[in-house]
Amino acid sequence: MVQLIVGDKGKGKTISLLDKVNKEVKEALGSVVYIDKSTNHMYELNNRIRLINVTDFNLENTDAFIGFICGIISQDHDLQLVCIDSFLKVAKLTETSDYAPVIKKIEAIGKKFDVNFTISISVDIADIPEEIRDMVALSL
Repeated sequence: MVQLIVGDKGKGKTISLLDKVNKEVKEALGSVVYIDKSTNHMYELNNRIRLINVTDFNLENTDAFIGFICGIISQDHDLQLVCIDSFLKVAKLTETSDYAPVIKKIEAIGKKFDVNFTISISVDIADIPEEIRDMVALSL
């Protein structure tokens, strides 16, 4: 399952994502990973959550990001939830990129390996493509 937290920049998506992941880790039976473009939120995360700073891994494009996600899943068979903050930046997309196919790939990976994803995207709800609009869990 993929859930999206959407809204323009500065609307509180990161705070909402942090709140969600900190609540969910309390009841999680498996591992929880938080992917971000920095370690700025390290002290805001429960210590059971693994923070991964993608800039440490020199990903060059979206295909490398998808491979990175698969690598995370392959090394942790107990992985239950992956939260991705600043999706467009960490997935090497631009605001004008067609990001729906990337999210659909992530959805397929999640279904295959039974991993849930919560993704924050700096896009207004009105601009979310129709094929992924039903994934929107929170619009700010």
